[in-house]
Amino acid sequence: MANHIAKLFCAELEGLTPHLVEVEVDIHVGLASLTIVGLADKAISEAKERVSSALKNSGIKPPNRENRKVTINLAPADLKKNGSQYDVAIALGYMIASGQLKPFDGSRVLFLGELALDGSVRPVAGVLTICRMAQQLGYTTIYIPLENQNETIHLDALTIYPVRSLKDLIAHLEDQVSLPAQQSKPFHPQRAKGAVDISEIKGQYAAKRALMIAAAGGHNLFMTGPPGAGKTMLAQALISILPPLSFEEATEVTSIYSAVGLLAHGIQKESGPTPTFIEARPFRAPHHSASATALIGGGGLHPRPGEISLAHRGVLFLDEFPEFHRDVLEALRQPLEKGEIVIARSQGSAIFPARFLLIAASNPCPCGYYGDEEKECRCGAYDIIRYQRKLSGPLMDRIDLHIWVKRVTSDDLHVPRNEKESDSLLQQVLSAREKQRVRFETAGVAYLSNGELSSTHATEFIHMTPGAQHILDHALDSARVSARGYFKVRKVAQTIADLDGKDVVDEACVQEAFSYRVREAEEKEI
Repeated sequence: MANHIAKLFCAELEGLTPHLVEVEVDIHVGLASLTIVGLADKAISEAKERVSSALKNSGIKPPNRENRKVTINLAPADLKKNGSQYDVAIALGYMIASGQLKPFDGSRVLFLGELALDGSVRPVAGVLTICRMAQQLGYTTIYIPLENQNETIHLDALTIYPVRSLKDLIAHLEDQVSLPAQQSKPFHPQRAKGAVDISEIKGQYAAKRALMIAAAGGHNLFMTGPPGAGKTMLAQALISILPPLSFEEATEVTSIYSAVGLLAHGIQKESGPTPTFIEARPFRAPHHSASATALIGGGGLHPRPGEISLAHRGVLFLDEFPEFHRDVLEALRQPLEKGEIVIARSQGSAIFPARFLLIAASNPCPCGYYGDEEKECRCGAYDIIRYQRKLSGPLMDRIDLHIWVKRVTSDDLHVPRNEKESDSLLQQVLSAREKQRVRFETAGVAYLSNGELSSTHATEFIHMTPGAQHILDHALDSARVSARGYFKVRKVAQTIADLDGKDVVDEACVQEAFSYRVREAEEKEI
C-alpha cells in the first residue's frame, strides 16, 4: 500500500468563470470508507458510487473492496463544487494512492469527465471554457470526454486527448497504448442563415434600410406596425446580413453554451457528425411569458446565464414587446448599456457577457391598427395610452433605431424576388464593419462596432461637419433628445456615413439618424 497522497487537477465552473481545483486522495488505516470533502454537492458526493463501479468494471480493485479509509479533498475548500466532471480525476487519484497505477507528472495536466458504471467516460459541461483557462495558466495537456472533442477542435495551444473509457486512459498512462491526440482544425467563419432570407421580404424598403444600419453598426432596433406587416420576418431576416463571427467571438459564444450544457454532444448521428462548436451568430426569440431569471439570468446557488447571454454576439428578438412583464423589460437597461449582466447574490456575484443586438417588435395598440392607413382602430384613447406606457422612457431611450413598419401592398407582393439582394446588403454591411475595424484598430481600442462606443470615444472618433454638429446640438438644447439620445444619434450617423462611403458625418447622415429617434406612432394624435 502506497503511503503518499495523490494529487491531480480538475476544474470548477462558477457561472461562466472557471477555477482550478486540486483533487487530493489519501488512503490510510481505518474502517472501509470513502469520504469526499471540500464543499461538494450531491452530484460529487455520489461520485464514490460511480467511481467504485467504474473501477470494478475496468478491472481495478475498487475502494469498497479495501479495508482502508479513503479521503478525497477538493481544494480550495472554500469554493463550492458541483457537477460530475471530477469522476475521472478521483478514480485516477485513488489508483495512484493505492499503488494500482504508477505515478506520473500531473503538475501541468487536467482531467475532465463523468464516469458511467461500465467505465465509459461521459461528456460534461464547460470543457471549452476550462480548456481556455488551462491554456492561460500554462497547462500543457488535458484529457476530455470523447463526446466533447468537437467543441475544442479549433484549439491548438494545448495537447488534448479525447477519452472513450477509463480503461483506455489507464492503458495510455501506463504506456501500454497511446491515445491519439486531437488534431486542431482551422476555423472557417460561417454566414448565419436565418429562418427567412431578407431577399424573400417584399417591399419594406425603409425597414430594410434600418436593418442594414442595425447590422452595420450593432444598433438596437424597435419596430412598430400593424399585425401582418412583416415585423417578425424582418427580425428573422436580420441574421442573414450580419457579419460572420470571428474566431474570438465564436469561442466566446461556444464557451457560454458549453458552460450551461446546451451543446449537442454526440460523435455521430444518422444525419452525420453533430457540430458542437458554434460558428454562426445565435438568434434567440424567447416568448413574452419568460421570467426575469429566464431572460436575464440567475437562479439559486449556482446562477445560470439567461437568454441575453445566450444571444451574446447575436440577435435577441423580443416579439410582442409590451406583453413582457415590466420588471423583465426594465432589467434590460444595464446589459443594453454595458454589454454584460451582473447577477448579485449574498454569497457572491456572477458576471455574464451580454453584448447582443436587440430587435423588439410591437403593435401600436391592443387591437394593432392604431395609425394604420387602411383599417380603423377599435381602441379607446385610454387603452392606447396604457398600452404604450408599458414601455418606459428610460428603456426606449436606450434603443437606437425606432421605425414604423407599414402594411405591405399587393403591388409589393407582385415584385419579383431579387435573390442577390441579400448578398448585396451583406457586402455593404461588411464594408462598413471593415471601416470601423480599421478606425478602432488605429485608435488602439477593442470595440467591434459603432454601437459599442462610449460617449467619450463617440466624441473623439466621430468627426462631423459644422452643419451636422449644429443640427445635433440644437436637438439637444431643444430637448428633442436626451444626452444619451445625443450620443445614440451621433453613433448611428457614423454608421450611416460608413455605409454611404463618407469620411465625415454630414448633415444628411445626422438627419437620417435623427429620424430614427422619433416613433411615428407617438407623433399621431391620440
